[in-house]
Amino acid sequence: MSISNHSAERAPHIGTLPAGPLGTIADVDGVSVGHCTLAEGALQTGVTVIRPHRGDPFVDKVPAAASVINGFGKSIGLLQLDELGTLETPIALTNTFSVGVLAQAQIRAAIRANPRIGRDWPTVNPLVFECNDGYLNDIQALAVAEQHFNDAFDAASADVGSGALGAGRGMSCFDLKGGIGTASRVLSAAGRDYTVGALVLANFGRLPMLTIDGTPLGRMLAERAGAAEAANAVANAASDKPEQGSIIMIVATDAPLDARQLKRLSLRAAAGLARTGSVYGHGSGDIALAFSTAYTVPQGADFVALPPLVADHCMDPLFRACADSVEQAIVGALWRAESVTGRDGHRRLSLRDSVPDLAQLLRNAAR
Repeated sequence: MSISNHSAERAPHIGTLPAGPLGTIADVDGVSVGHCTLAEGALQTGVTVIRPHRGDPFVDKVPAAASVINGFGKSIGLLQLDELGTLETPIALTNTFSVGVLAQAQIRAAIRANPRIGRDWPTVNPLVFECNDGYLNDIQALAVAEQHFNDAFDAASADVGSGALGAGRGMSCFDLKGGIGTASRVLSAAGRDYTVGALVLANFGRLPMLTIDGTPLGRMLAERAGAAEAANAVANAASDKPEQGSIIMIVATDAPLDARQLKRLSLRAAAGLARTGSVYGHGSGDIALAFSTAYTVPQGADFVALPPLVADHCMDPLFRACADSVEQAIVGALWRAESVTGRDGHRRLSLRDSVPDLAQLLRNAAR
């Protein structure tokens, strides 16, 4: 099924740092993303795979670290990642009930590439993140299979799609259609130019909380309740309902950082998330992972050659780029998503379908 993206107008640019030429996480050289989308009737789900470089991440691991902003989640692989500070498989995103099958798919793929894994080499640490798409998707159908991971992996490229596709197909964000968003920022730190890119799986928030580039759009929509469908969306988003859902935030950079510094960088994703209106609600699984492509850690090496690392006191521009790119990616997920009808007739309107004059509304609010 062809999944379209809204692209008539660009989303507002967050902050003052420039975007990279692609405006996606693939602006970090070597990073690629692939999607496999299931979009038929009650099945509205999928898989997204992020490859940290063009090679084999088990043979050439990349430094990485994660921050758990709120731990209502069912991910696999965070324990070893926290201990060793390296990423050794592609990053897989999917729905909550498909974490196990994707972990197995990652293990099988790693063994096919490296038959010594689990024998005279260590076992492999699969890394899978999830959000619950059960409002639109029949999550109990357990429709995601190993082949869907393989298809997403094979589709990985620098042409990164966003919106209601891949793992984002069934996701909701601020009571609207959510999904995959991605962005990048170019910055200068320690006298050199670097890139930070972000990709999010956005499935969180209540409509009255929604803030875009400082504009309280959710409150404006709740007050206005214009078109009939938008009014229904507002009616279903009473402000006294708890925030539920999740967001996975993947941050990549070509800046030379070690795992400790990447932990610090990943934590700044929470700043970008908060700017959109999230308060990291009780039932929200909010996890950020950051990795660097500046060097690799060879499998089985006795020594690891590190490039000169960015000093801690020079990291503020990286922190800013991380927050801006995550916020931009969330806005992009909302902006690019299409309206979707799924399980039991449940429907999520896209932001742009809910507010046809969205761009003008934001411009007026900025005056």
